[in-house]
Order: sequence, then C-alpha cells, then structure tokens
Amino acid sequence: MKTLTVFDDAQAAAATVLRTALTGRSEPFATGVTVGTKVPTTRVPEEVFRYVMVRKDTDVPHPSMANARVTLRVTCWHEDDDQAHDLAMLCQGLLIVHSGTVIRGVRPGTGPLAALDDVSGAPLSTFTVLANIRPRLA
Repeated sequence: MKTLTVFDDAQAAAATVLRTALTGRSEPFATGVTVGTKVPTTRVPEEVFRYVMVRKDTDVPHPSMANARVTLRVTCWHEDDDQAHDLAMLCQGLLIVHSGTVIRGVRPGTGPLAALDDVSGAPLSTFTVLANIRPRLA
C-alpha cells in the first residue's frame, strides 16, 4: 500500500508568516498592516490602506510527493505608490528568508509590480514567490 502524503495550506502558512513578521516592525509603512487571504470586503480607499493579501496561484506536487512547488501572489495596498512598493518589498524579503514546518523555502517570482485597485483606485503593489512546501504523512 502506498503512503498517504499531503501538503498543508501554503496560503494560510504564508499569511501567518507575514502577520507574525510584520508585527513590531519599525518601518513606518509597516505599522498597522492587516494580513489576510481574501480581497478586502470594503474597497473604498479609506478602508483598504495597509492591507496585505496572500493567495495561492498554483500548486504543483513533485511526482515523488517529496515536495510541492506553490506560486504565492501577494498584493499590498497602501496610501501611496511608494509605500505600497516598500511594503511589498519587505513582505517579499520576509517570505524569502522564512523556513518553517509548512514552507521549507522561498525564492522570488515576479515583481513587485505597481498597479491601482480597479474598484477603489487605491495604489497597490503585487509580487509572486515560489514556495517549496514540506510534505506531511497523513
């Protein structure tokens, strides 16, 4: 009989990593940031500032099930373009240096790329990282 191998939730793990790592950061653009996995429910500029959203774009387990490669997309809303970019760069760096029980390693993907929220017009910056996910025997 084959061994049952599963991969834990990379999206939730990355959000937890950022939520924890951003707490107590001294950079002014990092204070008061909320981290989640869903698009903000209210998308008026006064309420989406300082928000980081983590989403899983792809999930490709290795045929051996010894690793899964996941593309994570992180979008950072902020008061202006510069702070959105700075927050995105910080979040990217925090993910790249992380190694833990779910996410074993991360490397850069694309971005950060500047954009405007299509609903609110608020500035944002988005990037992707490629994360290697540790398997778990179930």
